[in-house]
Parts: sequence; structure tokens; C-alpha cells
Amino acid sequence: MDLSKDNLKGFILALLSSVFIGSSYIVKKKGLKRAAANSGTRAGVGGYSYLLEPLWWAGMISLIIGEVANFVAYAFAPAVLVTPLGALSIIVSAVLAHFILNERLHKLGILGCVMCISGSIIIVIHAPQEREISSVQEIWDMATQKAFLVYVASVIVLVFILAFHFAPSCGHTNVLVFTGICSLMGSLTVMSVKALGTSLKLTFEGKNQLIYPETWFFVLVVATCVVTQMNYLNKALDTFNAAIVSPIYYVMFTTLTILASVIMFKDWDGQTGGSIISDICGFIVVLSGTVLLHSTKDFERSSSFRGSYAPLSPTLSIRLRGDEESFKHDEEDGESSEDMCIRIKESY
Repeated sequence: MDLSKDNLKGFILALLSSVFIGSSYIVKKKGLKRAAANSGTRAGVGGYSYLLEPLWWAGMISLIIGEVANFVAYAFAPAVLVTPLGALSIIVSAVLAHFILNERLHKLGILGCVMCISGSIIIVIHAPQEREISSVQEIWDMATQKAFLVYVASVIVLVFILAFHFAPSCGHTNVLVFTGICSLMGSLTVMSVKALGTSLKLTFEGKNQLIYPETWFFVLVVATCVVTQMNYLNKALDTFNAAIVSPIYYVMFTTLTILASVIMFKDWDGQTGGSIISDICGFIVVLSGTVLLHSTKDFERSSSFRGSYAPLSPTLSIRLRGDEESFKHDEEDGESSEDMCIRIKESY
């Protein structure tokens, strides 16, 4: 891939964005924990005491800085170049979680992080060049094509199903529910951010795009999606291990974002078969690294993974762990038979 001056700017901004965003996860979770300890009410069950916690706001500021850098990066480089660089946030969050939150990162987890970065590099190397866009109306034509409208409708339906059907029943025991909502909305956020960023870039170049209603529509979409993402990301971080949330969120978000970009901006049009296959291989490496990082976490002995609010039923616990013998580890780890009975009773 030929890194033009604009692509190089986008590359640097995306790297800085990943550092700020990765560290924000840890700082925010530290703030969430402190707020829960002080008030007894946690964000995962609808509490908002974290809004009075300075550490949580520090994490939000770091996140905002990272998102602003990311926003500017999308104005210079294509989504298929900027988005995969979010893998660096996995490294930052996992390492900081290891030292600050005492969430153990195994050696194989480190290898998983390296694989995530390697896969992202493969994607970046074979990323297509961004097509020239002359106005926000041109982007609007892309956003209203039938294929992308079908994608948007599918995302909205899935978000409603996850938020109103699955979140109340298993959101605190299944990490994919909250992160799924964040990722789905995130793919729409990136497309709108790309449109808005391009509009502002053209405006600064002397081609005023603020006079078009399409620009302000994209502003509304960005605001709506970001608020939804932040709400459910808070729930995910407060319920599950930060070193688990970050890679899963990254993989889902990156996959959906690049899919949306391919549909809307037709990034792969004109690409050779070899480049497309290389992109797919890059995704496989990233997914493999994330699964490796995920599998090295001690799920059976981590209450944060199971969720702190809704105990698993015995049958579900056994099914998740693979066999009945692993279910007995709870008793061996110090849980009394009385506590076990209480857990079983509550699960029904």
C-alpha cells in the first residue's frame, strides 16, 4: 500500500487514538469500581454514582481525546486503514489492566496481543486507496443505496433485540450482549464520522458543506450512536473483566465497521483477488489472537467474567465449562455448601 501524505496523517492519528482509548478503559473501570465501593450502586444494574467520580471523568476525557483523534484520522484515511489500528488499544488496556487492576495477563495472552497487531498490519498493508469525494451529497448517495440501507435496518433491528430482549435476561452473564450493542452502533458511528469528517475537511478547503442538511443529519446520527455506545460500554466494563471486554469489542467493532465500509464506500471495488484474500487472512489472524487472549483468562475462577449480579444456573455453568467436574471448582475454591445452595436457589 502506498502511504500518501494524507494516509500517513491518518495512520499517526489512529495510533494516538488507540493509546488514549485503550488507557481510558482502565481509568474508567477504576473509577467505576471506586464509585461502586463508595455508593454501593453499580453501573451494571442502573446506578449512576460514577458520574460523581473524578477518576471516571478522567477516563472519559482520555476517551474523548482518543475519539477526536480517531475522528480526524477518518477525515484523512479510509476506514479500512484507520479501524484495524484499534488493535493497539487491546495491548494498552490489557497491559494496564495487568498492572493497575490486577487482572492477570498470561504469556499466551501476550502472544494473542501480538497476533492482533500482526493481523492489523496485514490489513493495513493491503488496504485499498480511498476514493476521492467532492461533496457531502456524494456521500449521501452512498448512504442511501439499497445495500447499505438494508445493513442499517439490520443493525437497528439487532440492537433493539439485544437491548430489550437479551440485555435484561442475560446481559450480566454474557459479554457478547453489551459489546454487541456497542459494536453494531459503532459501525454506524464510523460511517457517519467518516461522512462528517470529510464534510468538515472539504469546508476547511473552501468548499462549504455546512449549508447542506445532509451534514447536520450525520451530526445527529453520530451523537445518537455515541451516547448509546457509551451507555452500554459502561455496563460492559462494570460487569466484565476489562481485558476481556476490550479484545471482544475490538474484533466485533472492526469486523462490522469494515463490512459497513465495504458496502457503503465499496472499498474492495478495483481490488485484486490477492489483496482481498490478504485482508481476509489478516482478519483471521486478528480473530485468532483475540481468541487466544480470551482463552488464557481464568474464566472459571473470575467472578467478573460470570457477572456480579446474576448467578449462573448449575446446568448453564456446566455447559459453559464443558464438563461437570469443572463445576465443582467453586466448592474447592472456598465456597461453602450453604453459599452454593443460596446461589442455586437464586438462579431459579
